[in-house]
Amino acid sequence: MDALMDHAERVEMELARQIRPLVDHELAVVFYDLTTVRIHGEGEVGEDIRAFGMNKETGGIARQFALGLVQTAEGLPLMHMVHPGNVAETKTLQSMLQTVLARFPIQRVILVADRGLLSLDNIGELTTLADQGDRRLEFILAVPARRYGELVETFRGLTFDAAGLAESRFAGHRLIVAHDPSRGAEQADRRRMRIAELEAMAGKMVTKLDAQDEGQTARGRRASDRGAYSRFTRAVAEAELTRFLKADFTADQFSWSVDEAAIAEAELFDGKLALITNASDLTPADTLTRYKALADIERGFRVLKSDIEIAPVHHRLPDRIRAHALICFLALVLYRVMRMRLKASGHAASPRTALALLARIQRHSAKVGERTIDGISTTTPEQLELFDVLNLPKPA
Repeated sequence: MDALMDHAERVEMELARQIRPLVDHELAVVFYDLTTVRIHGEGEVGEDIRAFGMNKETGGIARQFALGLVQTAEGLPLMHMVHPGNVAETKTLQSMLQTVLARFPIQRVILVADRGLLSLDNIGELTTLADQGDRRLEFILAVPARRYGELVETFRGLTFDAAGLAESRFAGHRLIVAHDPSRGAEQADRRRMRIAELEAMAGKMVTKLDAQDEGQTARGRRASDRGAYSRFTRAVAEAELTRFLKADFTADQFSWSVDEAAIAEAELFDGKLALITNASDLTPADTLTRYKALADIERGFRVLKSDIEIAPVHHRLPDRIRAHALICFLALVLYRVMRMRLKASGHAASPRTALALLARIQRHSAKVGERTIDGISTTTPEQLELFDVLNLPKPA
């Protein structure tokens, strides 16, 4: 691994050279996303990239490093970047893009990234990069629309076509909004049902408090307004509904209110996907299609974490961690090239199935007296077909 890191830049540049012919120089759509990789060890070293952060796999805090992955629309990984485990996703975007532009002589790049990578600062930085040189840099970024209060009025004024698409402007760029009415109704119903459950819980507490005030006794602990406030606010916070249900702490007795205006505002965003782009020649439908292809990079992360088993990592030195990530990235490139060749030939096997079938081929060495006889197990027609499909020499 140390030897690999001594030549890591050369390895990455050689890989870029071999991938370059597969990339369309006139138009390339690149997808970028970030994941986290769990890592073991409690000690600290200089320039440590192991850090505690929110782990995307477990949903809790874990010691980890962050791995950024860039791939083409065809699913071919272009490059990777390793970051400290507590890095802000939005901070990784510009450095990644500069590296892609340096390694690949692409005249037009359309960057597609998820909503966790969007910030208004990123939009400004990307716009600045787009205005430099002869290259065309365009982007399609998902917008976490609920974060931006200025989008409320924009969403109120949207008119959707038969395909459920609408277009407006945001932060000086095109805003494409896709609406799924059934998903929107499902989200709104689920929210209102949870609010109704919390109101029912609060109503029972009020009934118990009123009964106590009238001198009636009930089994269990004696209720109090203070206890009701505490229980209610905790339940509302756990349900993440504090915007809609508010306890009235100024009242003499336990009471609450429902903010219908906030609910109506939230329902404006239900079932809607917002995308921001500066690509002027893409239709709203094309923009949405390109964004949805981002799901393939998530499948790449799943391959890294399952078939390739990138995690958990037991290295502690930064260069060893980077070497581990590079080895796994190279394995992912081979996995995806295998997938592309299988798909191009119309073969039904997945890379996982193909690898399992090829893994049955074994090399044997037998010693008979002074003689050593080497050979391989008999290959099946299915295995020989895979060697042809993958353009690999047959074992001899």
